[in-house]
Amino acid sequence: MDKCARQGDAAMTVTTLGERQPPASEAGDMWRIMREQALRSNAVDEAAGLGRWWFEHTHARLYLSTVAASLLGIAAGASHSVAATLEHVVPHDAERVLAAFGAINAERADVACEFRVSEPGQGIRWLRLRSVASEGACIVTGMVTDITAAKQAAMRERFSFAFTQYLIGTDTFDAAINKIIQLVCDELGWDWGAFWALEEHDDRADILRCRHVWHAPDRDYTQLRAVTTATAVDTRHGLLGQVWNGQAQWVDVRQAGEDAPRLSSAARCGLQSGYFFPVTYTAADGRLHSAGILEFFSSEPRQREAQLPGLAESISALIAQTAQRMAQQERMRVLAQTDEMTGLVNRAHFHYLLDRACEESPAGGSFGVLYIDLDQFKPINDAFGHAAGNVVLCEFANRLRALAPEGAVVARLGGDEFAMMTQQGASAAQIETLAEQVGQCARERFAYLCHELSVSASIGISQYPLHGRSTAQLLHAADAAMYLSKRNGRNRVSHYSGDQGAQQDVLARQLILLSELHDAYARNEFFLEYQPIMDAHGEALTAVEALIRWRKADGTVVPPDQFIPIAEQSRLIVHLGRWVLQQVCRDLPRMQAAGMGKVRVHINMAAPEFLDGELPAELIAIVRAARVDPGCLQLELTESVVMTRIEKSLPIMRKLAQLGFEISLDDFGMGYSSLSMLKTLPIASLKIDRLFLEGVPHNRDDCAIVRTMLDLGRNMKLRVIAEGVETDAQLGYLRQFGCTLVQGYLLGRPMGLAALISRHGAAAPAKDA
Repeated sequence: MDKCARQGDAAMTVTTLGERQPPASEAGDMWRIMREQALRSNAVDEAAGLGRWWFEHTHARLYLSTVAASLLGIAAGASHSVAATLEHVVPHDAERVLAAFGAINAERADVACEFRVSEPGQGIRWLRLRSVASEGACIVTGMVTDITAAKQAAMRERFSFAFTQYLIGTDTFDAAINKIIQLVCDELGWDWGAFWALEEHDDRADILRCRHVWHAPDRDYTQLRAVTTATAVDTRHGLLGQVWNGQAQWVDVRQAGEDAPRLSSAARCGLQSGYFFPVTYTAADGRLHSAGILEFFSSEPRQREAQLPGLAESISALIAQTAQRMAQQERMRVLAQTDEMTGLVNRAHFHYLLDRACEESPAGGSFGVLYIDLDQFKPINDAFGHAAGNVVLCEFANRLRALAPEGAVVARLGGDEFAMMTQQGASAAQIETLAEQVGQCARERFAYLCHELSVSASIGISQYPLHGRSTAQLLHAADAAMYLSKRNGRNRVSHYSGDQGAQQDVLARQLILLSELHDAYARNEFFLEYQPIMDAHGEALTAVEALIRWRKADGTVVPPDQFIPIAEQSRLIVHLGRWVLQQVCRDLPRMQAAGMGKVRVHINMAAPEFLDGELPAELIAIVRAARVDPGCLQLELTESVVMTRIEKSLPIMRKLAQLGFEISLDDFGMGYSSLSMLKTLPIASLKIDRLFLEGVPHNRDDCAIVRTMLDLGRNMKLRVIAEGVETDAQLGYLRQFGCTLVQGYLLGRPMGLAALISRHGAAAPAKDA
């Protein structure tokens, strides 16, 4: 039996870390030596803030150096039970320290732990305790150091990062404030947070009210919340008044003053200290802007160690950035959703709102859509110029805005066409009355300079769900009714005459056509035509576009715009896409053998097939089986296919590009592309949609758009193909601005393979397309 064991027998058996009896006389010398070591001053330790301790585990006694005792807030030198040294340790952390010394006592384990110490007037400090070595069989030595500064630095860094991440994903100022309050409480250890701002919609501009409250869930703050939310504070008086006027304040809840009810409630909820600071920032106009006041309460006494005062300025700055970002986003949102001339909702946003109304209409709900077209508007533009027309449009928009009931939406769809969506629950009689009022306001004279101008309105009405359950159906019905008013003499209101039976007929025809499509695929009734893509001089064939056609058994050719949309509603479109590729792979060698060696074939890809992750493997298998170079194939995808499911489409595009296929962006400008995404797409060419060519060269806007697309493609090293070229004037314009590739009826209609080879097979080697 060793000496320590004998000493333990002579004294008492130790089983806990509580208070012990004085040790046996044989251990007196050893304990005296440890006490002297503990009391001996060490200048290096004091300078470094290094505290030392000695633990005699047989009797679970602890000796502390002067520095260690100071860090723990107790007297140095005397022997202590472990529990006695933890007088100022935060109770939750004390369990961790007791467990560490328990491990030393039971297992002679090496230990390390971090804990907090809270002393009156000193605040909270972080300490790190660790064992270093054993001195003989009975004594373990270690050290304790103050790591408060490191902890606070790490906490500030973590807080700043989390704060920035929170605000980046926040859409509204109120949501940002709410997140800030919770983040400060979670990260910096506060128990209650609130935000005060000026009362909205109040005649008095100097009243503050609480707009947001967050608190820890482990305590009942019902009383304080009730008092806070019911309180209105004058900005000229009291604690909050001082803070509003720029003075951050520490608060002791025991000191009441003018804020007695709230501070008394805070005290009853177990809160002790608080910190209030103003949220201010410099606005774009250079003036100091006051957004409100943030307040925080803690159940611990705070001041010296609190990080919040040092972060208050940063918090205000980040809030300022958030407010400015949100203001900019709001301006962008308004621009994106508003017609620039009239200030009404624009076409795109009206479609979105109508979509939402259809989706969210309650069971049995109804509303109306008015399609409004001004009569005799073009003569005003012709006679007095566009300035006069703009006056009419803006004034008519103001009249519509004034007429619209609460909950209704008024939009300008373009030109002299307007639309109105009534409020939910509007009856047929209410919709009729509103339409008559619209007609009346259109007939009132419009003043332009010294002239009085007269117009009228042709109005069509559709109703949800009677005439449709989607935006397309409702607008189509209202538009059809409006044209009925036009045909019947204008200046009148017409209702859509279609009924549910007609809609069912349309659906039935679509189902029949889908069945016929499946039969046509089984009977191989499809064939390909190729439309040339020429150089801008019309001299050299550079590429062709493969176009699928359907010839029924009776010889009738079904237009692709009739059967392709139906095929896209089923898996059949994928089978048709594979068939097209296989047929192109059979036809391409014949083109090359006829002297069209460098020609590329453009193949249209539909959304369902292109979103299939197996597409690259299937396409390369078909191409390799036919021994065709994938670089001769240009896969065309519309913007909507790419951008609506970019997370799926982009990896597939990249894989196809790696396999050697080239990718072209079709109908460019018609979908949802953003320039930030365009630069990441692995595309070789893009097509300017025929819609933009319709106004060339006479329409200024169309010309500007086409020139911009040509410049964009040229600068991004992309081949640009102008689609839908049908006139010499269009071709001349494109040549003038450097377009090198054109496609359209002017230079070549779609034709069969034999006709293509006959017309272009003897051509000189084609340019790179």
